[in-house]
Amino acid sequence: MTAYTGAVTPGAPAQTRTLDALSITKVAVDEKMSNNCYLLRCTTTGEQLLVDAAAEPEVLLELIGARGLAAVVTTHQHWDHHRALAQVVEATGAEAFAGAPDADAITEQTGVEVARRLEHGALVRVGDVELEVIAVAGHTPGSICLVHRDPEGHPHLFTGDSLFPGGVGNTFGDADAFATLIDQVEERIFGTLPDDTWFYPGHGDDSTLGAERPHLAEWRERGW
Repeated sequence: MTAYTGAVTPGAPAQTRTLDALSITKVAVDEKMSNNCYLLRCTTTGEQLLVDAAAEPEVLLELIGARGLAAVVTTHQHWDHHRALAQVVEATGAEAFAGAPDADAITEQTGVEVARRLEHGALVRVGDVELEVIAVAGHTPGSICLVHRDPEGHPHLFTGDSLFPGGVGNTFGDADAFATLIDQVEERIFGTLPDDTWFYPGHGDDSTLGAERPHLAEWRERGW
């Protein structure tokens, strides 16, 4: 088995990282957009949750397999993160979750009713594992991250398009949205989680908060 590095590309095999309570399978879909999707499985109960049904439902459904799927969490309303949501929900019966301010847009774009509208601090369960919702407006009004605080190790954070190695998400020239995003990322993520937190973004490779923390002032100064 290939050791987990977090470096995946569309068409290449998924990578799986197995923790005591949770397994994390990362796969990239769509050659053009190269979105990351994350299948989370409780190692005790086998229950599964998908973070972003971005594209290529056939790839995602093969990963999900016979264990089924309890829920899909969409990190934000942008089209490239939910193109396979309707097909995955139809095939598995999974419930759709999303940040409350983005829920109506996701339903309108996909035809999938968002069963649970997530607010900052809410808890999402996958089997015996709790994932905490961190709301970080800016990239979109309802962007959310999910954190698993592994009691046997360091935290694991799924950031969507709000945080990447090298900077925060795109705010498309909107200075006010950037100010909101950088403030909330600094306060709610870097201000509450330790440097050894491993984070998993919506595109590209993973990183740790410790690797990115020294650059926060630089990001704020450059405005993106």
